[in-house]
Amino acid sequence: MSPAVVPPVGARIRQARLERGTSLRALAREVGVSASLVSQIETGKSQPSVSTLYAITTALGISVESLFDAREGPGATALPAVRGTVPHAPAALAADPGRRIGPLVTAGERETLELDSGVVWERLGRVPGTDVDFLLVTYRPGGASSGSGALMRHPGTEYGYLISGELILTLGFDEYPVRPGDSVCFESTTPHRYRNDGEVPAVGVWFVSGDVQ
Repeated sequence: MSPAVVPPVGARIRQARLERGTSLRALAREVGVSASLVSQIETGKSQPSVSTLYAITTALGISVESLFDAREGPGATALPAVRGTVPHAPAALAADPGRRIGPLVTAGERETLELDSGVVWERLGRVPGTDVDFLLVTYRPGGASSGSGALMRHPGTEYGYLISGELILTLGFDEYPVRPGDSVCFESTTPHRYRNDGEVPAVGVWFVSGDVQ
């Protein structure tokens, strides 16, 4: 079975922005990208890179994990959930405290986000009430967390274990080769970037805790 692809995140980003009364240009200024790019992301014409996605969710006060949430059925809404306490957050964006992914998630049930610059996130699970992104991450050959080469920073603590392929981790002023069996851990507020310079996909399990302050 193929993983369940999550609907485009642009509509959720746009809804969160409108609920907060933030203009498209204001969000673009805060994130440090063009208003045109934000518009293309919201309309599904472009996918954000990892760094842009973290910048947008941090600016809007929503969790990255919430972008996976796709409720279906009568009365359902596709609005993103808010993790933690966000000042003036509308009730419609309140997190669903009872939504659990697991305890068993098969390969065919994993929800998937396709991001820009050759990066794929697959959701491995969720326990209600925890501030955690638990992901299987794939960097395709040439893939990077930022297509522009810029370093990203976001709230949280990051842990990763590489299963196959190789990555280059730029962390502050240092670069580290990450090979199968290697692991990384650092405060995500430290400027960082991942890239795959190899010819095969780099696949690993990533665990980011407390990604919304």
